[in-house]
Amino acid sequence: MAPTPPDQGEISAEVFDRLVELAALALEPEERDYLRRELNGQLRAIRALDAIDVDETLPITSHGVPYSDATRPGIRKDRAQEADKADAILAQAPEVENRYLVVPDIPQEALE
Repeated sequence: MAPTPPDQGEISAEVFDRLVELAALALEPEERDYLRRELNGQLRAIRALDAIDVDETLPITSHGVPYSDATRPGIRKDRAQEADKADAILAQAPEVENRYLVVPDIPQEALE
């Protein structure tokens, strides 16, 4: 049975340790403490933003500055372009096979 987070929504050390285990991360105790603090800080910031009362009639925006038809930028034309840096990028890789990067295997474990 998975541990449940506290009522306040803060990620407890027990829940964080389980997440670290599931993600198969190798973290030092200081790293665990730091990352858990940072994650909880981000969750507090998200909760603070969620608590802001926003008028339901306010339209959803994807940009901070609304564009009128006169100021809206035109649609960019798609343009195919040769990538001339592929060989230089592949030359930096420790191991390449048939122009593919070779990466170490990630150990698989059954999840409960």
